[in-house]
Amino acid sequence: MRLAIFGATSQLAKDLVQSFSAQSNHELALFARRPEIVAQWLASIGWSDRYVVADFTAFSMDEHFDGIINFVGVGNPAQSAAMGASIFDVTLDYDEMALDYVRKHPQCRYIFLSSGAAYGSSFDAPVDENTKAVIAINNLLPQDWYAVAKLHAECRHRSLPHLPIVDIRVFNYFSRTQDISARFLITDILRAIRDKTVLKTSPAYIMRDFVHPSDFYNLIAALLASRAANTSVDCYSKAPIDKPALLAVMQEQFGLRYEIAEATASVNATGSKPHYYSLNTRAADFGYAPNLTSLEGILLETRELLLRARKGIGS
Repeated sequence: MRLAIFGATSQLAKDLVQSFSAQSNHELALFARRPEIVAQWLASIGWSDRYVVADFTAFSMDEHFDGIINFVGVGNPAQSAAMGASIFDVTLDYDEMALDYVRKHPQCRYIFLSSGAAYGSSFDAPVDENTKAVIAINNLLPQDWYAVAKLHAECRHRSLPHLPIVDIRVFNYFSRTQDISARFLITDILRAIRDKTVLKTSPAYIMRDFVHPSDFYNLIAALLASRAANTSVDCYSKAPIDKPALLAVMQEQFGLRYEIAEATASVNATGSKPHYYSLNTRAADFGYAPNLTSLEGILLETRELLLRARKGIGS
């Protein structure tokens, strides 16, 4: 298969490129709004001659692709909220570029990276196949924009049932290339381990389902190899992990020191999410079967990430 990767600057895209390189013979064409960043990354891992990266002006409707995987707009929702209304324009512009290609070449598979945030901002319980998206239409806040942009794209895709489009809702993802300066529980934990400081965390209970890069690749590969469909699937590992268990294991395995303390109120980029994960296993219908639990994936990647940090190796 010849695949076009849109938004090759994202962490998920770069990890997927490495997975494709290691596990398949797919030919990849990389496109980015800032191709120089991708070129620098390719040079840093010794792959300057392996892939060519271009800006989107080089994408041709007449070039042959068997699939398009669109990562544009994937990233930290807090950054997306900071982008303001441009998150809608960015998502729409590059989604429309991919749709124009698939309209002209309806045999081309289109995989769009959506988000669990498309369900809305309330995750008092994990979502499943019967969960309805809930948007505060009369009180939209900046932290809602990322979710609305993704939901809007999914609605557009379902309105084209004759085209092979699959939206992948990513909830939580973790790899050794994680930017640990980000403000999430897992990155707060990693900084505390790396810097030998005490993590101060709130008593708030949360549960997360972290997909490992190898399972994310398995999901993409399963979707590309299966029958054409127009649908959405949720990302999931073999099992999620809650905050108390994660803290305990990181303490045991890596010497994490932590204190439970009441924190000042803060606004989450996509709302309060005590159970931000999915029980919707529709992806299994396409042959996807995760190999790792959240904890297994975290331990594998944390060991490598901390080793790289000690050696001063980047992602």
